[in-house]
Amino acid sequence: MTIQEYEEKLLQLIDDGIDTATDDELFAGGYLRGHISLAAADCELENESQLSAMKEKVGQSIADAKSELSPSDYVLVCQMWKKVSA
Repeated sequence: MTIQEYEEKLLQLIDDGIDTATDDELFAGGYLRGHISLAAADCELENESQLSAMKEKVGQSIADAKSELSPSDYVLVCQMWKKVSA
C-alpha cells in the first residue's frame, strides 16, 4: 500500500463514521484529517514510502499540537487516531 492509498483509507474510515458520529467524534475526525493529510504531504516531499514513517509523523504532529487542544479534546483526537490507524 502506498502512502497515498493509506491516506485515502484513513480519511475514508473517518468519513464512514460521519452518519453515526457524536459531536466529539466529528471534531476529532475533522481535526485528525488535517494531520493525516499533512503527514502524507510531508512523506511525499521527502520521498518517504514507509507507512510506519507516515504513522509516526501523524503521531508526532498530534503530540506537537497538544497545547492547541483542551486535555479532553487531546484524548478524543488520540483515541480517534488509534481507532483509524489500527
